[in-house]
Amino acid sequence: MGLEEEIEEIEEEIAETPYNKSTEAHIGRLKSKLAQKKEELEKKQSGSGGGGGYAVEKHGDATVALVGFPSVGKSTLLNALTNADSEVGEYEFTTLDVNPGMLQYNGANIQMLDVPGLIEGAAEGRGDGQAVLSVVRTADLVIFVMDVFEIDQYARLREELYKNDVRVDTEPPRVTIRRKGKGGIDVNASADLDLDEETIKQVLRDQGFVNANVTVGEQVDIDRLIDGVMDNRVYLPSIEVVNKADLIEPDYLPTVEANLRDHDIDPDEAVFISATEGKGLDALKERIWDALGLIRIYMDKPGRGVDYDEPLILRSGDTVEDACEKLGGEFEERFRFARVSGPSAKHDEQQVGQDHELADEDVLRLVTRK
Repeated sequence: MGLEEEIEEIEEEIAETPYNKSTEAHIGRLKSKLAQKKEELEKKQSGSGGGGGYAVEKHGDATVALVGFPSVGKSTLLNALTNADSEVGEYEFTTLDVNPGMLQYNGANIQMLDVPGLIEGAAEGRGDGQAVLSVVRTADLVIFVMDVFEIDQYARLREELYKNDVRVDTEPPRVTIRRKGKGGIDVNASADLDLDEETIKQVLRDQGFVNANVTVGEQVDIDRLIDGVMDNRVYLPSIEVVNKADLIEPDYLPTVEANLRDHDIDPDEAVFISATEGKGLDALKERIWDALGLIRIYMDKPGRGVDYDEPLILRSGDTVEDACEKLGGEFEERFRFARVSGPSAKHDEQQVGQDHELADEDVLRLVTRK
């Protein structure tokens, strides 16, 4: 029996087994085994040249993946946002390769990737699905692009990403594992867990742990536990975009909003756009900027003053040390101190060290050793 058949057999057994306290350990073991088999299959396909993914070199300050089923308008949106020239058509599968474009916003260069339209079964390889999903895994942000008349696409898109180990809008589970030389598996929990200790130990054994200390810092179900044990999950923020909003008749809008709520999307949080009409794009750009957590740092250059035209782009939470690292060269090697003015400073020209956390629109001057 091949890996694909084994995976299908395990999935069928999980689906047919009613979930209750008495079957919890059994289902947990099945799900753990399923995760292991899927990882084996992925490695096998990558090693044999199948499912290796599209080769897209990352450029710019951040990368965003436009994800959607065929013909929802991703190529049109890419062209509207960037300098790309992605082929556009009203038929399915227009985009057969990953098309990159560069969105320039607030001084940042944000790489936008229009990936081929997903279809159901993508995680299992249908329609080059695994290759497409491999590109999504390397992004910093996912934009779900939906047709206003087909909001149900959202659930299917999330499911395909989930099957490919992409976790959207969630934090990694607080599960820590440290191997040890002997003594078996010890479980420590800072929360009153619903999962029993033997189930947790069995999941770890299935993943090759014989002697280890495992610490569970939150309430987790079996799926979150497996996510915490596996090291191949990717956690990404997302934005929900509703395209073709120009076609919504006023009396149909309540239906659209109800469909969004059915999928736990706040209509006020979704971005309504018309890629063909260029409507809603400014709001979308602002949401992209916020979701990526980018900040602008204006460099005060000796003898030239403050450069407000080409800011240094960093991430929220970055420090002076991160700025030096991005600038490279003498700034890393010869750093003495920095002076900061702006939102993160207590006063203008505050002298700070490399551990000072910067904020959006700070002015930064680096002082180096001669």
